Amino acid sequence: MYAAAFALTALHGFMLCSGETAQNSSTPRLILVSFDGFRADYLGNYSLPNLQAFISDGVLVAEVENVFITKTFPNHYSLVTGLYAESHGIVANSMYDPDTNMTFQISNYTSKTDPVWWNEATPIWVTNQRAGRRSGSAMWPGSDVRIQNTTVSEFMMYNRSVTFAERVNNIIEWFTRANDPINFATLYFEEPDSSGHRFGPDDTGKMAKVLSAVDDGIGYLVTKLKDVNLWDTVNVIITSDHGMAQCSKDRVIALDECIGRGNYTLVDSTPVAAILPLKDPISVYNLLKTCSEHMKVYLREDVPDRYHYKHNSRIQRIILVAHEGWTIVQNRSSSIVLGNHGYDNSLPSMHPFLAAHGPAYHKNYKMRTINSVDVYPMMCHILGLKAEPNNGTLANTKCLLADQWCIRLPEAIGIVMGAIMVLTTLTCVVILLKKKLPSARQFTRLEFQDDDDPLIG
Repeated sequence: MYAAAFALTALHGFMLCSGETAQNSSTPRLILVSFDGFRADYLGNYSLPNLQAFISDGVLVAEVENVFITKTFPNHYSLVTGLYAESHGIVANSMYDPDTNMTFQISNYTSKTDPVWWNEATPIWVTNQRAGRRSGSAMWPGSDVRIQNTTVSEFMMYNRSVTFAERVNNIIEWFTRANDPINFATLYFEEPDSSGHRFGPDDTGKMAKVLSAVDDGIGYLVTKLKDVNLWDTVNVIITSDHGMAQCSKDRVIALDECIGRGNYTLVDSTPVAAILPLKDPISVYNLLKTCSEHMKVYLREDVPDRYHYKHNSRIQRIILVAHEGWTIVQNRSSSIVLGNHGYDNSLPSMHPFLAAHGPAYHKNYKMRTINSVDVYPMMCHILGLKAEPNNGTLANTKCLLADQWCIRLPEAIGIVMGAIMVLTTLTCVVILLKKKLPSARQFTRLEFQDDDDPLIG
């Protein structure tokens, strides 16, 4: 039944805008694809022939360290801005802004599409359009918002009933039409995240079916690109926003057991809970601090620097971070999902992967890790765009790019070993030459002691 999710249906749900200039035939083209919740180790644990074929003809980053918190909206905005959540302003899936007294809920279309939430950053599709080009998006978070007074040239509003194949078809049409084609697109799909929440990543039987369907979708994308002769000219990045951790009903932290609800408002929930104190913040903090040994409790100013998660007023005064696999609820009657994300972004279970193919990339090259904020400067480089200020580093992705020079680890080891061998050889030659050459010291004539009767014979 999962493979059927990619069957074609009638086209619907997308909006067209006009007014941008047409593309030059030499304009670089790029597609950024996100399969939500695709954990890095799924690559080695499941049969994914289409994805493996894609990787063998391109590049692979085995693990991408995403931004904290490891939830969908913050990480998707980090991919297209190169910024940590505290810098781009989408700090959670649910937010409260004390400066505007506004609330953001991903289930509320009006609240989540208000530009006020998104205008703290400039996504790459806006930068691309400011350069006189056109962008497209199939359901990427934030792509249906008028950001920096700019709407994506072509976009499909989010509708999970629209198949992946249909999303692909729209993007292909935008790239190939004669008038005003796009040169950059983002493409989002909610699997395997949706099934990971439902079944848990440890249910290998059910997850195998889901991932097989995702792999079929990758195969469909590649086939369509080949059918319209784009495979060798369009760059494609396939990645995800975060991974998935196994949860259970036995690993639950119930806030009602340690603090009354009159003390706080729960702004964002598990596994990183945002607490808005309604009473003295320190008193609320002290009550929560002893609530469970399976979660960390931070005042905003004490959040670890490595999270890059304290310098924004939308980050609440108190942040709770559950240990991996634990769930924070208000009471134990709350429903518990079997898989979740949002945890510490240093955990391997939270890491996605990244694979890429196209003229900008090497072939059959693999590297261990990059940061998700590094994807943005890499995309700007490929598209020939001047990047907005960001937290990423192009140097971290240079080894993936065909037009960049970098010393890869095997090459670096070879250079060092070669240098050692050359120096060793030269040293041996010098030593041998010294042994064979006559001494340069001057010999003096042998002088005898001045005796009266020298012995002569």
